[in-house]
Amino acid sequence: MNLINLFPLTIIKDKIDILDDEKKLMIDEIRSMKKNSKNINYQTKSNAWTGDTQGFEFIHKNNKFKNLFNEITKRVWEYLNCVEIDNKLVDLYIQRSWATISEGNERIKKHRHFQSHISFAYYLKKNKQDSNLVMFDESYKNEIMPGIFRSDTALQKGIVKKMNPYNVTQAIVNVEENDIVIFPSKTIHSTQPTNSNEERISISADIICVAKDSDRLEMGMPPL
Repeated sequence: MNLINLFPLTIIKDKIDILDDEKKLMIDEIRSMKKNSKNINYQTKSNAWTGDTQGFEFIHKNNKFKNLFNEITKRVWEYLNCVEIDNKLVDLYIQRSWATISEGNERIKKHRHFQSHISFAYYLKKNKQDSNLVMFDESYKNEIMPGIFRSDTALQKGIVKKMNPYNVTQAIVNVEENDIVIFPSKTIHSTQPTNSNEERISISADIICVAKDSDRLEMGMPPL
């Protein structure tokens, strides 16, 4: 018997190594952003600090992050190449970018980025015990009985014997410091719930693909 898997969600994980002095400069800058938050009441006790909600949503324009974003852009082009999008016909535009800090049990809840095409998370500071990235399926293509793979009672009763790659509805992406994960913005994602975040710092951005020439092109964003 052959199992044929169709229509995968494809994400890229790569590593971007940064010199220690440059990394310290960026970490200190992000800590300063948190110290100078402009909307501090927005952050609840269990939610991570997110710079885009605190007045710091354009860190890609900050010279201290210039080298990092140059490297990130290279990886984004590699991602587009994997899905056969021609970089000679498309430009990338970063809409916004921000840092997050998670301490203790703070987490980033399930969400997606409706306004963009590509998103990423780069792990500037992360220990082994810090939370990882979680991706969620929402099509449930193999869910023969509606809801069966999302039902606790189905597992308890043994109707679903165990979760495996063919029935799982969420997947943990294990990441380390200096890792970057690139994925379609529409993908629902979160961080793991945990009590052990020491000071997990990540950097994210939302990117749109813009056609260099919209002549006879029926979809996509025309040149800015």
